[in-house]
Amino acid sequence: MKQNKYDDQAFFEKYSQMNRSVHGLAGAGEWESLRRMMPDMNGKRVLDLGCGFGWHCQYAIGQGAVSVTGVDLSEKMLRRAKEQTDPRIAYIQESIEEVAFADRSFDLIISSLALHYVESFGAIVEKLARWLVPGGELVFTVEHPVFTASGAQDWHYDEDGRIMHFPVDRYFSEGQRSTVFLGEQVVKVHRTLTTYLNGLLQGGFAVTGVVEPTPSEELLRTVEGMENELRRPMMLIISARKQ
Repeated sequence: MKQNKYDDQAFFEKYSQMNRSVHGLAGAGEWESLRRMMPDMNGKRVLDLGCGFGWHCQYAIGQGAVSVTGVDLSEKMLRRAKEQTDPRIAYIQESIEEVAFADRSFDLIISSLALHYVESFGAIVEKLARWLVPGGELVFTVEHPVFTASGAQDWHYDEDGRIMHFPVDRYFSEGQRSTVFLGEQVVKVHRTLTTYLNGLLQGGFAVTGVVEPTPSEELLRTVEGMENELRRPMMLIISARKQ
């Protein structure tokens, strides 16, 4: 099994202190946009890929899902998820690339900020299409291609430390980008918007929604620096339906 940076104790503790980790979905700037794109979950079989602390799994159970399965590579994340979410949720410790399910096992697949760690988007789409029933739905978030393009994922500052602009470079050169997250080097995979959309279309999906979310009014009022998230897109939300 792959090693996971979230199982490093120091990194896990830092991640656990993030706003979205402490406050759950309410602390995630994209949540209101994502929630509006979620389909009716009542009676549905739901899979969450990269489930982390299980916030989206808990939401699905609360919305009437008949079964919910969360997949994550981190033992520590899943331990926390089991402690704080409904015992009816099934959790599997496995990578997105290696986990396997029977064909037509799910009515809805969701994934939050995980697929930009996956090397081959086309290969994942092929698996998702097999796991979904005909007419099944997919909703996922990734870091926006504008945000992942240059790699550093930080602003350019003037000599006084004030934000000048956000750099975008090597946009059409897809592949791995090394960046610093919570003081640690992490590797993400940059791909263009075209690759995300065409990957779904060529994989047998109809794209039903595309949103570049902005923070809620409450987060803009209460979280320092959140207004800068209006200066460039950080996240991308896509919904699709299996043909």
